[in-house]
Amino acid sequence: MESIIRCRKCGKKMKSARVDDYRIKISCTCGFSEYRTAPSASKAINPHFSRESLLPITFDDSGSFFFQQRADREQKEIITLEEISMLASSDYKLDDVLKAVVEKTAKRLGMDVCSIYLWDGEYLVLRATYGLAQEAVGKARLKIGEGVTGSAVMEKRPLLIEDVSKDPRYRYFQETKEEQYKIRTMYSYPIFSGDTPFGVLNAQTVFKREFTEDEISFVSVIANLILGAIKMRKREE
Repeated sequence: MESIIRCRKCGKKMKSARVDDYRIKISCTCGFSEYRTAPSASKAINPHFSRESLLPITFDDSGSFFFQQRADREQKEIITLEEISMLASSDYKLDDVLKAVVEKTAKRLGMDVCSIYLWDGEYLVLRATYGLAQEAVGKARLKIGEGVTGSAVMEKRPLLIEDVSKDPRYRYFQETKEEQYKIRTMYSYPIFSGDTPFGVLNAQTVFKREFTEDEISFVSVIANLILGAIKMRKREE
């Protein structure tokens, strides 16, 4: 049975229309409208990532995201994916959205550092960071194949490095003041649309850490929400 959604302004029944792979627009005849996460959003996950890793993700009747606990499938943990999805589809400037996304992602996963690099056609440029020096935004840049970040794009797959101090690919940037954090574990997730690179989402910790399948799935979905935010704003330009 199709659930009826009532307008929060006037109480009338609202109509829904699919906007893209990530969002449904719900509108009322009174003029009020809002966006919600599409229940089938998991079908739009990055093709470079294993579909099996998405199994812990479920949706409720309203389209809200949940992760199922592996120890107890009956217990569900509401996470910030819906909030991030709404940010991505908002009319905020892209840089403001990216800044909010890295902060929420870092806090949700318990990361010391979370950063987003976007591809400008020549370099992967740092566009948002939580944990590194803010003055590095727009200055730190890598070529594809350079550093762990650039290597993830070149190899078209996520890279999980347990100890970057032992990986010759890792790059320190003077602008980010990264050396003072002594980063250890790094998960670098490339953002693609087909074969076209759009950027990289990095999550880093100062201690060695294992990433659970749920956390890896979380990063995958966040990366695709970032992709949706970029595409939406390019269409509006």
